[in-house]
Amino acid sequence: MNINTETAEDNSFAQFPLQSKILQAIDELGYETPSAIQKQTIPILLEGKDLVGQAQTGTGKTAAFSLPMLEQINPKSKKVQALILTPTRELAIQVAEAVHSYAKHLGKVKILPVYGGQSISQQIRHLKKGVQIVVGTPGRVMDHLRRETTDISDLKMMILDEADEMLRMGFIEDVEWILSHTPETRQTALFSATMPKQIRRIAEKYLTNPVDIHIKQKTLTVPAIEQYFINLSARNKTDALTKLLEIWSTPDEAILIFLRTKLDTERLTNKLQARGYAAETLNGDMNQTQRENVIKRLKSKRIEIVVATDVAARGLDVEHITTVINYDMPSDTESYVHRIGRTGRAGRKGKTVLFVTQRQRRMMRDIEHYTKQKIEKLNLPTQADVIEKRSERLKDKIKQTLQTQDLELYQELIIELIEEEKLDILDLAAAATYLSASDKKLEVVKTPQKMNFSFSEEGMVQLFINVGRKHRVSPGDIVGAIANEGDISGKAIGAIDVNETYTLVDVPQQYVEQILLNMRKSRVRKRNMNIRIASDFETNKSSNHKSLTKKKKRRRKPKRRKNKSPGPFDKFMKRKRRKK
Repeated sequence: MNINTETAEDNSFAQFPLQSKILQAIDELGYETPSAIQKQTIPILLEGKDLVGQAQTGTGKTAAFSLPMLEQINPKSKKVQALILTPTRELAIQVAEAVHSYAKHLGKVKILPVYGGQSISQQIRHLKKGVQIVVGTPGRVMDHLRRETTDISDLKMMILDEADEMLRMGFIEDVEWILSHTPETRQTALFSATMPKQIRRIAEKYLTNPVDIHIKQKTLTVPAIEQYFINLSARNKTDALTKLLEIWSTPDEAILIFLRTKLDTERLTNKLQARGYAAETLNGDMNQTQRENVIKRLKSKRIEIVVATDVAARGLDVEHITTVINYDMPSDTESYVHRIGRTGRAGRKGKTVLFVTQRQRRMMRDIEHYTKQKIEKLNLPTQADVIEKRSERLKDKIKQTLQTQDLELYQELIIELIEEEKLDILDLAAAATYLSASDKKLEVVKTPQKMNFSFSEEGMVQLFINVGRKHRVSPGDIVGAIANEGDISGKAIGAIDVNETYTLVDVPQQYVEQILLNMRKSRVRKRNMNIRIASDFETNKSSNHKSLTKKKKRRRKPKRRKNKSPGPFDKFMKRKRRKK
């Protein structure tokens, strides 16, 4: 049986007979529409059939085999029920993390990645406690089978992921050895980007009447747009985004920001709105009327930023979208192409940026391979770059005001000030410009050498606040509190890191004393806020720790000797007691 497909209709995962807990996890992850490989593969694997899938890397294979696999897992059994072979340890870790995210509502389903370079004794300890799914490289899986440290007698499903890559790396004999030591009753799925003779031979030998699925790569035409990526950590994404918006946002151009989940789009939109940006959300939770209204406001330039999920932005055609920011890595390569296709419309120039964390570099390489285009590295704008851009905008604002506004009353005011206060006209113009700049000041704030503040960037000070996720606090709550009670603009606030019991937030150094003074008795979510400079908090912690270590040690009572012959001192004391 051969199935060929080039396109997949937009449908939800609810079309598959998956249990509600798996569908809930998929929905929370933002996987609203199955890819072509998922649409073809999931029903076949749910029927219990073997499968050979030929598809390029980055088409969504992991979810395609993981979701049917999780349907078969019994969390109460501690034996290995599913085995996934991958060519590299990086892919083993990536697949294990993905499977764990799909299984998060299924109870105690244990997923263990096993690979060379990691302590085998540590892996053995986990296996003894009970693991339902093992994801590993062929060599390390063989080691465990030979040592009999893993029991696969109840194995229900086996996955060979990127089989041609395992062949290229010389693992194919190991793969065959593993297959020969697994129960014949297992269900097997083999995935490969290409289908060499050796891979086809393995499929014929070890799979039972497999269904062949071939997902053809579409003819790809990527718009002539500038593509960039930025290497960064997850916690620095908001700070990086703020800098890019400072440089790139203009009144006549729109920016589209992509995130993977509906909940995250709402959170980021709240952060941007709190900083004064005209941003709105576009996700699958919105009805058709709401989505149409957002698009109307975008087209009429009443909003400048749209924060969207992949599905919600499908078919979005707005000529003045000049920038697409991939805040979250897309789930597959096709999603990336759909995303960047929203810019560079109607002959306009466009640019895209991809935020890449360390573990996502492999996916970026897959995107480059798929699009056959190099993504150039982009350095984050510096504080000096931001100041230069602010200067340009302020000049344009002043020139536009001179051309379009009647300034006679203001000229009279300036003349009065010059005559009454004997002020210099250049000083007056500078003061007026300073007020016009609001929180977007043009000076680069230098950090005093004597101060031991913790910074995310030059001129910013990190503050510690004793409330966090445990207290149902969001970044929007923090921005609102500091902006309203600290009396500064929301746009001036930098990166916000909300942790379980506390929050770290970056603010411009010139506002620190003002914020600390104004917010001494502030409350958020009905809780008193204890706000201080983060470096001071760390100093207090370390000094408290030192004081604890200096506590007087309790003297231990000497242990009584048991069943030991008396020593010289014991004999002496015994004679002394007798004399008394």
